[in-house]
Amino acid sequence: MNDKLTLNKLEKLIELETQLRGEYQQQLDSKDVSIAQLTVDKTALEAQISEREKTIATQLATITEFSSKSKDIQALEQRNRELHNRSDKMKDEVATVKSRVKELQKDLAAERAELAELKKYDPQRLRKNLDTSKKKLADKTAAADKLQKSLNQTRAENTQLEQKVKDLEAEVAASADAEQSDSSEDDKQAAA
Repeated sequence: MNDKLTLNKLEKLIELETQLRGEYQQQLDSKDVSIAQLTVDKTALEAQISEREKTIATQLATITEFSSKSKDIQALEQRNRELHNRSDKMKDEVATVKSRVKELQKDLAAERAELAELKKYDPQRLRKNLDTSKKKLADKTAAADKLQKSLNQTRAENTQLEQKVKDLEAEVAASADAEQSDSSEDDKQAAA
């Protein structure tokens, strides 16, 4: 019975290992590839370092030799030519690096400009500006409505006043006619 439990546990462990291996095998493989690449890179860098150390040791030996043989002008001239060639190469490399730095600075400026442009369209700020604009529009609409009501009221009052003026002019004309007819009747009665 105990062996069955152990066997069942062992089978479950194997299944779990198989399942985990299935889930993480691709990640493990990619990590192994990364490690292998980094190992190759490390080896290459170590080779470069050892090569440069050899070069430095060679150069140091050459310098020591030249300093001990300072009377040998040809050797110094040769060394001078080599150094001159190296400095020309380094100048070219420096010029290349400077041009690359300038390109990167231009790219950085372009990215900063793009970032500034994107910041212009910040949704929160645009939403705030929209809300502010809506409030201003509502205020202006309310003011325009008040002005329109006031204008309509003034026009109505003006129409009423014009009507009153016409009525008063008609009354004045009627009373003037009445006075004339009264004076005509008085004249007729006086003549009679």
